[in-house]
Amino acid sequence: MSLLPVYEVVESVLSALKSSPQVLLHAPAGAGKSTGLPLEILKRADFSGRIIMLEPRRIAARSVANRLAVQLNENTGQTVGYRMRSETKVSTATRLEVVTEGILTRMLQQDPMLEGVSLVILDEFHERSLQADLALALLLDVQAGLRDDLRILIMSATLDNQRLSSLLPDVPVIISEGRSFPVTRNYHPLPAYQPFEQSVATVVLRLLQQEQGSVLLFLPGSGEIQRIFGLLKGKVSADTDLCPLYGALSLVEQQKAIESSPFGRRKVVLATNIAETSLTIEGIRLVVDSGLERTTRFEPKNGLTRLMTQRISQASMTQRAGRAGRLEAGICWHLFSQEQAERAADHSEPEILNADLSSLWLSLLQWGCRDISQLHWLDMPPVASLAVAKSLLLQLGAVSHHNQLTSRGRKMAESGSDPRLAAMLCAGLEQGTDALATAAMLTAILEEPPRDGQPDITYWVEQRQTQWLRRAKQLARNMNGNFGEPTSGLAAMLLVHGFPDKIAKNRDKHGRFQLANGLGAMIDDEEKLSDESWLVAPSLLQNSRNPDARILLACPLDIEQLLQQQPDLFSEQSIVEWDDNKGTLRAWKRLQCGSLVVKAQLLAKPSDEQLQQALLNWLQSEGLQALNWSPEAVQLCTRIQCAAKWLPEIQWPAVDNDSLMDSLDHWLMPFLISVRDLKGLKQIDLLPALASLLDWQQRQCLDNELPIYYTVPTGSRIAINYFSDKPPVLSVRMQEMYGEQQSPSLAKGRVALVLELLSPAQRPLQITQDLAAFWQGAYREVQKEMKGRYPKHLWPDDPANTAPTRRVKKYS
Repeated sequence: MSLLPVYEVVESVLSALKSSPQVLLHAPAGAGKSTGLPLEILKRADFSGRIIMLEPRRIAARSVANRLAVQLNENTGQTVGYRMRSETKVSTATRLEVVTEGILTRMLQQDPMLEGVSLVILDEFHERSLQADLALALLLDVQAGLRDDLRILIMSATLDNQRLSSLLPDVPVIISEGRSFPVTRNYHPLPAYQPFEQSVATVVLRLLQQEQGSVLLFLPGSGEIQRIFGLLKGKVSADTDLCPLYGALSLVEQQKAIESSPFGRRKVVLATNIAETSLTIEGIRLVVDSGLERTTRFEPKNGLTRLMTQRISQASMTQRAGRAGRLEAGICWHLFSQEQAERAADHSEPEILNADLSSLWLSLLQWGCRDISQLHWLDMPPVASLAVAKSLLLQLGAVSHHNQLTSRGRKMAESGSDPRLAAMLCAGLEQGTDALATAAMLTAILEEPPRDGQPDITYWVEQRQTQWLRRAKQLARNMNGNFGEPTSGLAAMLLVHGFPDKIAKNRDKHGRFQLANGLGAMIDDEEKLSDESWLVAPSLLQNSRNPDARILLACPLDIEQLLQQQPDLFSEQSIVEWDDNKGTLRAWKRLQCGSLVVKAQLLAKPSDEQLQQALLNWLQSEGLQALNWSPEAVQLCTRIQCAAKWLPEIQWPAVDNDSLMDSLDHWLMPFLISVRDLKGLKQIDLLPALASLLDWQQRQCLDNELPIYYTVPTGSRIAINYFSDKPPVLSVRMQEMYGEQQSPSLAKGRVALVLELLSPAQRPLQITQDLAAFWQGAYREVQKEMKGRYPKHLWPDDPANTAPTRRVKKYS
């Protein structure tokens, strides 16, 4: 261990920690920052309190704590311990605690002074998880207001130094070299004609035949890992072990992937990006990088989290390749082209920009912060996602309309669980021991859901699997409640407390549902749940290939029982709607749960106001094209749009399609008074309706500067055609423009009128915006041709000074 590169900077780190509240250590993978430096600080720094080290992943936290304890010849839980969501190993002797992210946040909330803690180490900070960003913001707040003696050490392998330096301009930056051997990086794009898993398996088998040593294969997710595991099984040599590695595996399976292979054996570790930097995997000399990762992206517009497979960043490529050079010179095969690698982003996006922020906002309110700008952030939480978070917490009863924590909200925040799950736990606590046990079991299942099989969550409640039962009992203790008997019959009513927007109504008895929030959802037609009239679906997955979210876990819901127990989820509305089949209006009294209709009753004749509103609602769905647009109405809109461009000193109403749709109740509502059916709607004259958008001054200006007609020299009033994307046009017979020396202009002389000069047969002869130049130039050619074709018409030599005529024949 003393050979680790990080030992060369131990003195610098210790010195910086004495003089600076925050220290930044940039140490590539293999430097020993996680497994070497913490013990040196523990041994040599003059800290009276404990050291807390944050690891972003549970598998890494457990592994790092175990390795640190082994170096002290101790068991985990003595000098070095760990805390995570479902497992804790600490004692009164523990001086260094490795914790996962949610645990650190909870420790801060319970004791903002962090009594007895001298140093907090944020490891693998480059991963920029939501909880790590929150932890840093809270720790900086603690340093500024409560603990100027508290120290923060930020450690990372690939750090965005510029961003951190701007947030912490005075922070000392210490750089450690990594311990690595040369890695030969080759690019092997996969053939497009072959399935992804088959191509990857072929590459791995070829590499195993060509090279010695163990292989680390990076794949996007557990699904690909399991499928490629199946393709490799039986095809690798007898001395080769296949070891999956992802977060949901048991500790024994994870340890098998991490530890060294027995002498004379090699292994293929099939891992997600969990193996990029957080873990040290022994014996790896070969890396195969698919270049893909699975990530989640929260969609504020629908409140769902979408699972995405995407290209990794260049920083991740470097980290993955570096895994091959820990012990000796290694080889990395990237399964994409070098051009694709060069086009990739430098770093991955921070989770805070793409995450559901409800837990973050609940934590901030618990902290006493109602304005995010009061804290220091590397990336400010997005406004749209925060608005969705605030709305959800209000719906769950965690906050009041004044954005203050309610008593339930405080209990939810103290639970340490996701807000939806915390709301369910609070409801269980209020209803008794069996309800609490059921809510806790449901929470445990949703935290670590089954990978496949039965989508009915009540089935899993009845299974009482050991890991869920252990976690459920811990959750009940966190709520200061007694653990009773988990009962599947209580599941639906409890789930609704956390997922009121995920109540679902069957649309077709073939697995298609509509959610209370208005979105579509689906489940396989063969599943029993597809026949249920109502469900509550706490686990949904949105993907880009289907507008309907896929239901992963749900259970049947008795809507009548819900109406009796939680009437506040329902509303009664009188609605007038357009009946497309009959082309008329009908009034309904409806009982609704969100956007879902529970019961509907046809009412008698609705009021005029209801009828008008129903017509507007129908137009909102059908669009303005459903109205009778006369050419005059279209021209009025175009003239107003042109006036906005040409006469900007005057305020003009917006008459584009979206603006007119948004203001239907202002300009169209007064003209709907006597309308009762589709025929009446089609008979509305839109010209006066649209003209009502203009005040007297605007109308006068529009009529004077952008008139409907232009009076030509003969006295004829000819319509001007206005266009949104080109100048206005006047189509007129040439003889009627004799005597006009200049092209007419509009909009206070700013826009020249385009003249389309016509023959006696109304066919275009010339198009011009400069009449004077035409009379002087091109007219001669027109005159010569027209005299031969229309000899009885007037074709003077000086048209600019000739009296105009409407007559067809030439008179002497």
